[in-house]
Amino acid sequence: MSALMTRIFIFPGQGSQKIGMGKELADAFSAAREVFQEVDDALSQKLSKIMWEGPESDLVLTENAQPAIMAASLAVVRILEKEMGLDVARHAHLVAGHSLGEYSALCAAGAFSLADTARLLKTRGQAMQSAVPVGEGGMTALIGAEIEQAEEVAKEAAAAGGTCVVANDNAPGQVVISGTLDTLARVPDIAKAKGIKRALPLAVSAPFHCPLMQPAADKMAQALAAVTIRPLVVPVLANVTAKEANNPDHVRQLLVEQVTGRVRWRESILSLQSLKVDTTVEFGGNKVLSGMVKRIDPSLQMITLDTPADLEAFGKAL
Repeated sequence: MSALMTRIFIFPGQGSQKIGMGKELADAFSAAREVFQEVDDALSQKLSKIMWEGPESDLVLTENAQPAIMAASLAVVRILEKEMGLDVARHAHLVAGHSLGEYSALCAAGAFSLADTARLLKTRGQAMQSAVPVGEGGMTALIGAEIEQAEEVAKEAAAAGGTCVVANDNAPGQVVISGTLDTLARVPDIAKAKGIKRALPLAVSAPFHCPLMQPAADKMAQALAAVTIRPLVVPVLANVTAKEANNPDHVRQLLVEQVTGRVRWRESILSLQSLKVDTTVEFGGNKVLSGMVKRIDPSLQMITLDTPADLEAFGKAL
């Protein structure tokens, strides 16, 4: 890994959580233990115990999963900073994260303190969960669909009433739509008629990244208004625009829009070539984002940082 490499540091979103996450790092590095302790303190909750011991039913709750995934990612950042000389400003050209991962990315870029990031994500998880009564909204993955097809499916499903929009443009052949359950019920037939391989309802309890999340966006606007956003040491490639942002007020606005807006992950990764970025470095997350990156632009080099051995190899090459 030479200095000629231009890297983007990427941070995973919901769905990458699993029991035991971060435990190996906490056992091996005091810097990781400090991160988990600081997050526990900020939330007045033993989140680390849920992360390491479960039960799974508690970990998957949106209000726990969001700060947990962030804590695991930031543990990787802090270990590399304290033990291996990582300097985000010097070693990354940009940062980006998938949905909640954008908060992890911003924390890594110095925009938020760790404690503020944990509290914001707890609030975000609660707000997103309570925005729509359970059983009224959901999400469906369209497997094998291109973005234009997915947009047509969502439009047709909503034409007969209800809400249905593209929520996550993850990768070619992997688009997620979000909306009211009765509207999503029409999706399999519409998708089949368009030759889409599969319409797979996701195991989520709310319709994220769609207009139904407006109450959560309003709550996040309040929460973000009360938090200091410091200047970023490197720009963030924002979810809702797939463009760079580094002005704190602009970042605040984008995070509010992100609650109801589309996660433009495919577009973000496609923009890396013009930004002269050739390497993605995924901080925790079991290679979920790297799998997407590979489908979007196989020419990019990918590094994943999950285990102590991964971190040591990356640290040596910095």
